[in-house]
Amino acid sequence: MANSKFEYVKGFEQATDWVLLPSTYVVIRVDGKGFTKFSDAHGFEKPNDKRALDLMNECAKAVLREFPVLLGYGESDEFSFVLHKDATLYGRRASKIISTITSCFTGNYVRLWPQFLPDTPLQYTPVFDGRAVCYPSLKVLRDYLAWRQADTHINNQYNTCYWCLVKAGKLPAEAQATIKGTDTSFKNELLFSQFGINYAQLPEQFRKGSTVLKRPVRAVVKYREDGTPVERDRVQEVVLHCDIIGDAFWQEHQQLLGLAD
Repeated sequence: MANSKFEYVKGFEQATDWVLLPSTYVVIRVDGKGFTKFSDAHGFEKPNDKRALDLMNECAKAVLREFPVLLGYGESDEFSFVLHKDATLYGRRASKIISTITSCFTGNYVRLWPQFLPDTPLQYTPVFDGRAVCYPSLKVLRDYLAWRQADTHINNQYNTCYWCLVKAGKLPAEAQATIKGTDTSFKNELLFSQFGINYAQLPEQFRKGSTVLKRPVRAVVKYREDGTPVERDRVQEVVLHCDIIGDAFWQEHQQLLGLAD
């Protein structure tokens, strides 16, 4: 249809295909749609199902392999992917970036499901939505990621208390009333005094979420004739469960990630 009289319709696409602001960090956040219902339908362990979280992490690693993503941060049914402020992926066209990253994540979720939940048939198709947000500086980007990690802690602590109470026999409404409006200290004391749980000793994956990035990993690439291994550094996707609010993570990985204002 090139150079035909109908080609003018392409102008309508261009009018609605906005380009992300230049020289800004781009975050693509992929979020599960209706995952409370989805997790109930598939019998996810409450408050955290490690199998499902590991599946999310593997999907994030697939996104990092496919696209020039600096890092991803995920918790529960969401993952945020960071593109460098100088990224030129798809000419920074929002619709193209959002749709391809979201579909890559979703497709891998379905493809990898049997690997992580082999005894749980997929009852219906999972759905993820995606959005793009531009952040003007590294400080603001860090504040965004800090917000997501702080949210991870708040939600996990609340949900851990809630499900402990429900599993102990309280009705959902009673459990909600018990912890409504309470602070961190109250929840920590509730978990320890009533259930013997030290919140600080729960898996970091649950408390801090998952950070996915690429870095050199020493790996065996072949074996010599005498059977001894030959090792080389290979860049691989790795998953960390660590604090990303403080400075230590950023100081350690700043050069690797190429993050600077």
